[in-house]
Amino acid sequence: MTETQTKTSSPEFRAAAGALDGLREDLFRHVFAYRPLPPLSPEGRFVRRLPDGLKRAVVWAPHALVLFAAFLVMMAGFSEWEYRFLMGVVPAIPVAMTLIRPVAAFWASMVATVFCGVLGSDGLWGPSAFMAQVVVLVVVAARTRPRTAAWMWLLTLFFGMLLEGGDPSITAPVVTLSAFALLVVAVVQIRRDAEREVTVQRTVTAVERDRRTLLEERTTIARELHDVVAHHMSVVAIQAEAAPYRVENPPPELEQAFVTIRENAVAALTELRRVLGVVRAEDYEAPDAPQPTLAALDGLLDNVRETGLETEKVITGAVRELPQGVELSAYRIVQEALSNSLRHAPGASARVELGYVLGGLGLRVVNGPPRGLVKPSPGAGHGITGMRERVAMLNGEMTAGTTDDGGYEVAVFLPVPLSEQPERPESRDTAEGNADTVVIDRDGRA
Repeated sequence: MTETQTKTSSPEFRAAAGALDGLREDLFRHVFAYRPLPPLSPEGRFVRRLPDGLKRAVVWAPHALVLFAAFLVMMAGFSEWEYRFLMGVVPAIPVAMTLIRPVAAFWASMVATVFCGVLGSDGLWGPSAFMAQVVVLVVVAARTRPRTAAWMWLLTLFFGMLLEGGDPSITAPVVTLSAFALLVVAVVQIRRDAEREVTVQRTVTAVERDRRTLLEERTTIARELHDVVAHHMSVVAIQAEAAPYRVENPPPELEQAFVTIRENAVAALTELRRVLGVVRAEDYEAPDAPQPTLAALDGLLDNVRETGLETEKVITGAVRELPQGVELSAYRIVQEALSNSLRHAPGASARVELGYVLGGLGLRVVNGPPRGLVKPSPGAGHGITGMRERVAMLNGEMTAGTTDDGGYEVAVFLPVPLSEQPERPESRDTAEGNADTVVIDRDGRA
């Protein structure tokens, strides 16, 4: 049928043409296609709970059931007085064929039914032919789809009525029993397909949620780092503008160089603000205060203690000023780790460890198992993702996982090359340069 004829034909005609196309696709095209029945998945709902030795045998249970059904069909054929071997073996062959060529097995079952009807004494549907047809219909329907099962059932009905002279009463037991069996198979298939679709949708939803979470965390980091970068670019622009006035009679080349530096700094700052405008939400408000650093960590711990979480801070190494991006990320990581402790381990205590080493900053936040009657509250799932994004941005390393006592630990190392480390003020040099270890107790005292 051409495309023009399909468009101009009636809906009934198109429905009938579609039905015939479905029949041709299901039962006539690729009749002898080799489709071996796969074993059960070892990760199935019930199989995965079995021991390994038993699991290897259970995965072949469908094959064993089909072969056992073929054996029962053969035994039923042996009850015939004449041609008992042929009456048993011939209908059993289509049953066994369903394991490798399901569509061909259906047509072979029809041929075997005619064969048994000619040789047997019980008419068209003798015991072996009856059992073989029902088993083949059920197995093939389970291996294909509900539409194929409907076509097979209709062909069985028309086939029986045709060979019995139009009398449906002889074929009625076969089509009635097979109708109930195929209905059960169809319901199971529909339910299985629905579960598979739900699983796929959940997987897609989880992937999209993780991607959205990742983008949200990157946007948050970009907003926070804007203040840090903008501050440095502003300082560069101001210093470049003021530098010529610090030198008496500077050469024109030097003045032009500082003008170029200032113009580039202002242009970079403009582009930075334009990029931030792209990632900024409509309801986003720029913070009034500067972004926090590790100097504000004591205030964070005090606020956490007021909520009931016992905290302890331990500092090792010589405390020094780090790049603002590193200090901001370290502060946010500690903040998020303590928030996770409050949500997921109510009643537990937390320990914050900072290690100043030559190549960077080591950070460790560990909490004990939850205590008391308060149940942990679920989070949004952004915490660990945000930490990893901050660490990855600084080319650091991070591990997170449960501890042996049932608590949770977050360990981070943020590298800081010596060329990027700011010079320490004299006050901090004198007060903190000689300190190897500083321990802050739960009450905030050194």
